Amino acid sequence: MSLVFPRPNTNTVHGKKDKRLMAEVNASPLKHFVTAKKKINGIFEQLGAYIKESASFLEDTHKNEELDPVTTEEQVQEVRGYLTKVASIGEVLARRQMKVVFFGRTSNGKSSVINAMLCDKVLPSGIGHTTNCFLRVEGTDGNEAFLLTEGSEERKSIKTVNHLAHALHQDEDLDAGSLVCVMWPKAKCALLRDDLVLVDSPGIDVTTELDSWIDKFCLDADVFVLVANSESTLMQTEKSFFHKVNERLSSPNIFILNNRWDASASEPEYMDEVHRQHMDRCTNFLVDELGVVDRAQASDRIFFVSAKEVLQARVQKAQGMPEAGGALAEGFQARMFEFQNFERRFEECISQSAVKTKFEQHTVRAKQISEALRCIMDSVHIAAQEQRIYCLETKEDRQDRLEFIDNQLDLLTMDCKAKIKKITEEVEKQVSNAFAEEIRKLHVLVDDFHMDFHPSLVVLKVYKNELHRHIEEGLGKNMSERCSTSITSALQATQTIMIEGLKPLLPIPVREQVDKLVPRQCFSLSYDLACDKLCSDFQEDISFHFSLGWTMLVNRFLGPKNTRRALIGYNNQVPRPMALTPVSTSMPPFPQSAMTQEELMVSMVTGLASLTSRTSMGVLVVGGVIWKAVGWRLIALSVGLYGLLYIYERLTWTTKAKERTFKRQFVDYATEKLQLIVSYTGSNCSHQVQQELAGVFAQLCQQVDVTRQNLEDEITDMNRKIELLNSLQSKAKLLRNKAGWLDSELNMFTQQYLHHSK
Repeated sequence: MSLVFPRPNTNTVHGKKDKRLMAEVNASPLKHFVTAKKKINGIFEQLGAYIKESASFLEDTHKNEELDPVTTEEQVQEVRGYLTKVASIGEVLARRQMKVVFFGRTSNGKSSVINAMLCDKVLPSGIGHTTNCFLRVEGTDGNEAFLLTEGSEERKSIKTVNHLAHALHQDEDLDAGSLVCVMWPKAKCALLRDDLVLVDSPGIDVTTELDSWIDKFCLDADVFVLVANSESTLMQTEKSFFHKVNERLSSPNIFILNNRWDASASEPEYMDEVHRQHMDRCTNFLVDELGVVDRAQASDRIFFVSAKEVLQARVQKAQGMPEAGGALAEGFQARMFEFQNFERRFEECISQSAVKTKFEQHTVRAKQISEALRCIMDSVHIAAQEQRIYCLETKEDRQDRLEFIDNQLDLLTMDCKAKIKKITEEVEKQVSNAFAEEIRKLHVLVDDFHMDFHPSLVVLKVYKNELHRHIEEGLGKNMSERCSTSITSALQATQTIMIEGLKPLLPIPVREQVDKLVPRQCFSLSYDLACDKLCSDFQEDISFHFSLGWTMLVNRFLGPKNTRRALIGYNNQVPRPMALTPVSTSMPPFPQSAMTQEELMVSMVTGLASLTSRTSMGVLVVGGVIWKAVGWRLIALSVGLYGLLYIYERLTWTTKAKERTFKRQFVDYATEKLQLIVSYTGSNCSHQVQQELAGVFAQLCQQVDVTRQNLEDEITDMNRKIELLNSLQSKAKLLRNKAGWLDSELNMFTQQYLHHSK
């Protein structure tokens, strides 16, 4: 079959590839469908891959627990549903073929028309009722023809073409509604190479099952060809069938072939009138009754041909013989031209119609899916962007908060250290002064001690222990009354200042728990005086000493300190001082501040000698005078008074007197010892205050450190989320752009193929 009428050039050319495709389309109108099918299948493959990628992306994003949801379960399921739908559409598109169905009354030449188009006697033809069932002719890539019956995959051989479903040679009982598929090699027929399927039908006048025929074979047809007999006129049977088709399908494409027009050559005088009569009736049928075309287009749907002549001429040409040879009626060339014109119009119509009917709905659906996916990706992109902005703001807020905490903590640390230093100095001063005052009143505290006293060693030991405890408790109580209240108040005030200063650095929930975390009411100063250890070497002297005895007299002249040294052996108590530098024999020794024992004895003897010498002279003088005046009576009286005084003192040296002497000696000794630890006690108390305040400040700083760590963890988490959101946002943007690209591809397909086919 040769086509000599090229299609007009298209106005929508997109690049070299599209030019090449359009060149193929221009070469054959049927190529329009083939290239469109190839294009739409490629788009749907890309769409399927895109949906699969999008579904995987949405599922991974939805399952990501590190981020707040930016997708919904409904979106994931929706995209998964698109994947199934697109896969199903892709399978349908891969099977799509152009389908033309030939209808007409028995012996009108339907099979002959198909054979003429195929340039070979593929279908049984002849006079009478030849086609007993529906015959579907489509191409196969093999070199052997075969046929398939309905419901069977068994390939049946074709012995002769005329035995195919011929009503006169029917071996099997096939009813009119059965379908036999004739698989004819594409290499033998160019028409079948372009996904074209031709369906031959039994005569519509041999059955009443027109409705079932339409439902079974016509709903997916792209073009209907009504093969009429030009020797008669359109019959009501033919009209009724196509009225039913028009009811089921919206504006079907219908061609009317007035076959056997070669019969008009025998009556040339009536040819024009018959031609006009058939044209008017067919036009009225298409325009007025069916309304499938307007009157201007009707002439392109009605043709006058002789399928038998065309088949004969093409078979002869294929065999190398002249096309016009044999017994052909006059006017053959005009009828051949008319048949070629029908083929051209038919190919243009079926190609354009098939593209529209087979691809338009799926193209619209693909555009809807791509637009829905673009909206989903756009919403994901926006949600990720909003969450990213929130994370950036949160991160910036946490960083500012962390910087503020660090700066404020440095300032508060310096301020708190200054306050702690100040209060510890004040405490040390206050405790030292109070302790010194208590030492001066130590005799009062000792006098308040009451316990049975006895000079025995066992009782004295117990007495000393209880006295030590009494002094320890008394001094502690007095110090607490003097200092603890004010110091505790100052301590709590300082703690309050520190807490209030550090509270703004803590989160609001933690601020409410600070008072519980920092116990400020349990602190009390501890005055650890350790009197038992401090006075452990106290040695009392409660033995009787006569006031006019030798020891007391020496004590009056030498003082109590030198007296003890002289009487108890100073060398056993105080070690001899060592010379600071070696003594030179040429230089007199450096005077020492402490007296040696020899010097002490010399001083004592000299003093006594001086006293004796002076007294002896006075006694001699006075004694001589008194002796002369009063005589021996005064001397006896003096000796008596001395004895009475001794006896009195001896009798009054009771246990109470010994206790008083013991307490007085202890007060003197303890006073001297306690004065040595005044500064130590003040430092100890100030250290306790310092430790308490430092502990409180450390607890507060620990809470601040926890807050800092939480902020740093949040910043790290925000950085990780921002990185994930950046990646997610980029991926969503890429997928959104892919959807836009697919939409542009679909728009290009629509512009190039669907709009062109209108």
